Amino acid sequence: MIQQSKTQPGTPGRPGTPGQSRTVRRFLASALTVAAIVLALAMTACQAIPAPSGQPAVAPAAVAPAAAAPAAARPALPAEVSVAEAAAKRDAGAFILDVRTPEEWNEFHVPGSTLIPIDQLPNRVAEVPKDKEVVVVCRSGNRSATGRDVLLKAGYPQVTSLAGGLTTWRSAGKPVEPQ
Repeated sequence: MIQQSKTQPGTPGRPGTPGQSRTVRRFLASALTVAAIVLALAMTACQAIPAPSGQPAVAPAAVAPAAAAPAAARPALPAEVSVAEAAAKRDAGAFILDVRTPEEWNEFHVPGSTLIPIDQLPNRVAEVPKDKEVVVVCRSGNRSATGRDVLLKAGYPQVTSLAGGLTTWRSAGKPVEPQ
């Protein structure tokens, strides 16, 4: 006896339950994203093989072209950094990008930071320097994660987000303006 597979209503010849193809597409998209991230991390981790002390590092054959990359090329930053790490990066010259609203900015902000509201960032990415580390900040960390992702997709290699946002920054006693 031959069994026929059940089909979705209105889609002849496509087996499965309603919504299954959408779920499968979402799963595959997520799997591809994870694979791309893992590949990117693996490539940055393999930039050079450490040599014994006193000898130059040797680039593996698989990544020899990457060895010719500019000296400014560094491993990607973590997705988020703590208040202490963000403060250290700021003190070392990192670009602090605030993606809150102008009203929030006027209430308080990190001294020396630059305001580009999250809804304007896609059209203003050129205002963010590519030659510096960038720490994206907001009130609680949600918009800054979105801003970080916008910059990463625009080709900014050295971008991270402040975990917990400026609420944790101020609670930790870090400097803000106006005081």
